[in-house]
Amino acid sequence: MQHTKSSLAGLTLGAIGVVYGDIGTSVLYALKEVFGSGHVPFTPDNVYGILSIFFWTLTTIVSIKYVSLVLRADNNGEGGLVAMLALASSSVRDRPRLRSVLLVVGIFGTCLFYGDGVITPAISVLSAVEGLEVVSPAFVKFVIPLTLIILFCLFAVQKRGTGGIGKFFGPITLVWFAAISVLGIYHIASQPAILWAISPHFALKFIVNEPGTTFIILGAVVLCVTGGEALYADMGHFGKKPIRIAWFAIVMPSLTLNYFGQGALLLNEPDAVKNPFFMMAPDWALLPLVILATAATVIASQALISGAFSVTKQVIQLGFLPRLQVQHTSVRDTGQIYIPFVNWGLFGAIVLAVVMFKSSSNLAAAYGIAVCTDMLITTVLTFYVIRYSWRYPLWLCISATGIFFVVDFAFWASNLMKLAEGGWFPLVIGGVILTFMLTWRDGRELLNEKHREDALDLKSFLDAVFIAPPVRVDGTAVFLTTETGVVPNAMLHNLKHNKVLHAHNLFVTVRSHEIPWVGLDKRLQVEQLGHDCWQVVINYGFKNDPDVPGALTQLKGHGCPVDPMSTSYFLSRDSIVPTVGGGMATWREKLFAQMHLNASAAADFLNLPSNSVVEMGSKIEI
Repeated sequence: MQHTKSSLAGLTLGAIGVVYGDIGTSVLYALKEVFGSGHVPFTPDNVYGILSIFFWTLTTIVSIKYVSLVLRADNNGEGGLVAMLALASSSVRDRPRLRSVLLVVGIFGTCLFYGDGVITPAISVLSAVEGLEVVSPAFVKFVIPLTLIILFCLFAVQKRGTGGIGKFFGPITLVWFAAISVLGIYHIASQPAILWAISPHFALKFIVNEPGTTFIILGAVVLCVTGGEALYADMGHFGKKPIRIAWFAIVMPSLTLNYFGQGALLLNEPDAVKNPFFMMAPDWALLPLVILATAATVIASQALISGAFSVTKQVIQLGFLPRLQVQHTSVRDTGQIYIPFVNWGLFGAIVLAVVMFKSSSNLAAAYGIAVCTDMLITTVLTFYVIRYSWRYPLWLCISATGIFFVVDFAFWASNLMKLAEGGWFPLVIGGVILTFMLTWRDGRELLNEKHREDALDLKSFLDAVFIAPPVRVDGTAVFLTTETGVVPNAMLHNLKHNKVLHAHNLFVTVRSHEIPWVGLDKRLQVEQLGHDCWQVVINYGFKNDPDVPGALTQLKGHGCPVDPMSTSYFLSRDSIVPTVGGGMATWREKLFAQMHLNASAAADFLNLPSNSVVEMGSKIEI
């Protein structure tokens, strides 16, 4: 992707605001949780050792793994776990069993993203508001109510879109990074020797001398890299170069300076361990810092909420969730969407998390396991991409991903120790969503099998119908069908009840592919069936917005006139009837039936004009 200097600067500023909001606010709680855990004796050597571990964790996981390796695994310019999953699964298409396993693993990672989407806003905003406790103990009772009010306001404005406020994300976050850098430099100046902690030998010394303690605290150390997945997920919005420039020029130096500044503060004032970040600030700057931190955490939360909307839309396109109401909040940027169900579902879960855990320290126990599992899954999927898609030698693939796998596994295993303390919370969220996704996928397969069993061959049916054709009326009929080459139920019902056939008939199948985008040149596949009938396949990627009427305008070049004023769209509305001994457990069949019933209308999802849609209902037993 080529950038001018001005566009590169703008994209870099945007990346600072959107991509790095989460990892940028980790300075609020990461170091505090390591020393506040009670597992690390407070000594100067341990301060040096922990800071060195922080620095090399950021270097290994973010700088080397994500920035240098994973960003290369783009799927037509797009990133994120869904894009990686599509890339990995397509690379092993000739191995159906392996592909099926990778799909489930990747989808589980996507489900954990929602767990992360609950914990991140809760811990980020709560940790910022807790700065009021440092201002005055009298504010303690206001922390949770104020946190919930801020979060409610954040979710309430989602329907208005981020276009208006998004332009402030970059500058505010840039001010945040400048502020944390200044705070760090101020305290490093009193203990300049703390910079020696950059040397890896301090980390190695701590690990060798305290291997058990090291393993235990990895669950807290990983907090410094939460948000690293956003580097990859937002690649399609900003491109690789702006993300890399933002990291190495602004974010990494700012985080390093602040963590080392906190370390210098702890060497001078060990009592500051209860909240080292806010105690870095002089009294006159404390309240402004709380306000700035709150703004930064809201921005970090906003980026994650927007990501949840985007991921949900992609998963729907891939066929793992039913259609949901999707509202576009921008006429220029199709990526700006709002999904009410996801928005308020996330908010409800976040309120539950804040009320249950009550403090950022308690939430830290729940945080990390979802992030570590996603990092581990990304490493596994990366192996299959570079081995089977890029065709690199096996030894190189193992070398490239093996080290990261060991590091990710160590963090993941350490976080398992926090299961009872709260780590179960995001896993439960992910497990519930995975159940919904797999039930919908399996139910759809059963439904399609039932359709195929009862289906009539389209060409044979048309030949039989036109032996003694019914009355033909002016206009175009578009019959939506999930399978090509079969007679749609809507057509059978139309012939049975109305006993007419339109002058032009289109049998349209919409297909979603495991690539982000399908260009207009590959949008349609058209087959003429005779008798002014056409079989049409419309192709979309998982980031395309389905628009059937818009796609059908391309048919003019195929001799098929489509006049919007005289076109009717016929859909089959299936009513699912669960049966005992069906293809799934009875409770899953009932769940699928309920999901199918509550799915948003296909007409809305496919952007069909509401005054031109005819739905024909039928009952189907699965």
